[in-house]
Amino acid sequence: MRSRLTGYLLALPVAVMLTAQALSASAADPETVVLKAAHMFDGQSGSLQSPGVVVVRGKNIIAAGAGAEIPAGSRVVDLGDATLVPGYIDAHTHIASEYNENWAQGFYEGMLRFPVEQSFHAAHNAKATLQAGVTTAREVGAGDFIDIALRNAINDDLVEGPRMLVAGHALGSSGGHCDASPFPPDRVKLSGPLEGVCNGPEDCRTAVRLQMKFGADLIKICASGGVLSESDPVDVPQLTPEELNAIIGEAHTWGRKVAAHSHGDKAAQLAIDAGIDSIEHGSFLQPPTLRAMKEKGVYLVPTRMTQEWVVEQADTYPPKIAGKARAAGKAHDAMFGNALKIGVPIAFGTDAGVYPHGLNAREFGDYVALGMSPSDALMTSSQGAARLLGVDNETGTLTVGKFADVVAVPGNVLEDIRATERPILVMKQGVIVRDAN
Repeated sequence: MRSRLTGYLLALPVAVMLTAQALSASAADPETVVLKAAHMFDGQSGSLQSPGVVVVRGKNIIAAGAGAEIPAGSRVVDLGDATLVPGYIDAHTHIASEYNENWAQGFYEGMLRFPVEQSFHAAHNAKATLQAGVTTAREVGAGDFIDIALRNAINDDLVEGPRMLVAGHALGSSGGHCDASPFPPDRVKLSGPLEGVCNGPEDCRTAVRLQMKFGADLIKICASGGVLSESDPVDVPQLTPEELNAIIGEAHTWGRKVAAHSHGDKAAQLAIDAGIDSIEHGSFLQPPTLRAMKEKGVYLVPTRMTQEWVVEQADTYPPKIAGKARAAGKAHDAMFGNALKIGVPIAFGTDAGVYPHGLNAREFGDYVALGMSPSDALMTSSQGAARLLGVDNETGTLTVGKFADVVAVPGNVLEDIRATERPILVMKQGVIVRDAN
């Protein structure tokens, strides 16, 4: 009896160790998931493959393409007559901001909410954006550092949303598009560098440093006036060459890219001369400016669907804003056509928040309506936005080693680009967040 008991006791640690090893091995060996569909657009070749197969283990793609080997024991998700495409990368969003059909009510509600309350709205918007197929988003300006808090919450799996790169407060001059509306100064505190309002190069350099101090991944500036702001003309420069040099130089020294809101041509020229990385909107850009962008590799982020949206909604805006909306929308048609002819690098970006969150994929179809091929439209996300954001080594294509950021859309996407607006499955970094079932 004693010898048998001794044997059991001696064997017990070995059994416990083997069980722990088995559990550890099981935890370290995640499930393999296979997505199958009639077609696949890998975001790299520019062409369609049939059938489409993407093999996922953990967060990453381990095999892709018609001939991809399916490991034994894999969970297969057969999507039938659908196309697998890379998760959308939206280079211009305002997920931390709220859309409201009533322009004035929406603006003032956002001003009056406590930051914590607005954070709940931002989380709601982030989920809607992810459900629409956007797996990576660049947030180009938000108040109270809500975008930074949202990014951190998503990274900590507290909130469901796309991977986010964020700017903190957008930077601009007093009275410009990045400043607050002209409230009575004795009732509403004037904004300063912490809130992104700066005047003179040293003030602007401080504003950059403050955004980075609190966690900004990039810097956003208002180089020209805007459509939906009250006090400024839409196309005039709002930052001097000295201010632009200070902002862009400081950001680049810290390894941050800079995006310039610019409807105006002269403002864009000044930003390009100072070394800007992208021009957002670009409504009034002329061919010489577009050629300079191509020569220097400056991306155009067209936010086309927002141009159309504000024209459609112009009658609901105050008269001054309505006039700016119509003028910018009309000019944008010709600008985009010139950009295509010249070959300016284009990155997919929508200005989400000007329209209801979750409609981002309309941008693809709007590009095609203006003469871009469906393949090239999709590549503005998988190649253009991925490179602009600096995430092209991690995502943007359905290729081995990349994050498993995948969207499935019905039918053949090159025959119906608007299918991108109707995702039947969304996967972010290997996790299915929108199921075909």
